[in-house]
Amino acid sequence: MRKSVTVAALSLALAIPAAAQTGQVMEASKPGSVAMAQTITAHATIKAIDAATRALTLVGEKGREFTAVAGPEVVNFDKLKVGDRVDVKYVEALAVELHKGGGKAVARKDSATADRGPAGSTPGGIAARKVTVVGDVIAVDPATRMVTVKGPQRTVEFVVKDPEQFKLIAKGDQLEATYVEAVAVAVTAQPAAKK
Repeated sequence: MRKSVTVAALSLALAIPAAAQTGQVMEASKPGSVAMAQTITAHATIKAIDAATRALTLVGEKGREFTAVAGPEVVNFDKLKVGDRVDVKYVEALAVELHKGGGKAVARKDSATADRGPAGSTPGGIAARKVTVVGDVIAVDPATRMVTVKGPQRTVEFVVKDPEQFKLIAKGDQLEATYVEAVAVAVTAQPAAKK
């Protein structure tokens, strides 16, 4: 159940076109450590609902229409109404830390969580996942600032853009990368029209 909520929430977040999104990127760095985070917020209004296919026609803030399908994990689909506002907030962050001389186990750890409103409540939910990977630095090329890291599942190569950060990395060190992503979806009902 939790994984399907994550997939549904991420699918909706990705379905909202860039024209309907606003975002913010933040970066931080200190010797041996870098971090980056990005937040994307999107808003749309439900224009049409096809109950048979569970397709929602949505209109973004700039008037662009698009379609998203609410899978079976959206338990409160019947509560959605034309005119309701759908708000999606997506956050992702990556932090990489240098461990001089190694010493940690080369490993990958995944965790995820999700929650949604109970049956009969307003549709919405939140989902998050975290992946932490520790890998050994097996090669460093000063000519290209290329670093090769062997992780638990594969070996990757990448260029370190910051020359000062690159100078800190040596063969035998370890890098620990933590990636986190979260998405929240909320639906706000439009007030009933006055008679």
